[in-house]
Amino acid sequence: MPDRQLAGETYLKFQLAPQVPAVFAASVVEEATVLPAAQVTAIPNMPPCMLGLVNRRSRIIWIANLVKLLGMPVPDRPRQEYSLVTVKSGASLGLMVDEIDGIIHLPVTAFRPLPSQANPILLPYLRGCAVQADQILLVLDAEAVLQSSVFQRQ
Repeated sequence: MPDRQLAGETYLKFQLAPQVPAVFAASVVEEATVLPAAQVTAIPNMPPCMLGLVNRRSRIIWIANLVKLLGMPVPDRPRQEYSLVTVKSGASLGLMVDEIDGIIHLPVTAFRPLPSQANPILLPYLRGCAVQADQILLVLDAEAVLQSSVFQRQ
């Protein structure tokens, strides 16, 4: 069942991967932007999902490939620009997504139980799903993403 406190709210819609639409609650989104790939400084010996660091508004922010972070298979393709969604929940993290689609409002009636074909790898990161214009949107939990085991390495 969807998290009712998020129903009827504003969301940032994006393509997690091609043909995989998803949303974050707008309340956890700090920024959505397109950034030249050259501005991201790669750091050696990091998990494969970590793209590096970027200086944004006098703050250093880690950048991760969200699809890889979630454990989904993703074909690597060279990029000149990154579509980034910066989420916050105590700490901030920049998440590379395939494409940013904009702000939407999802009424309570848009929320549905998770489909049985939902990728089990994604379940810890999902708050539920919603339907908009005959599209199933994954409602991602930013806190769960920020608590990913990738960031718990010692």
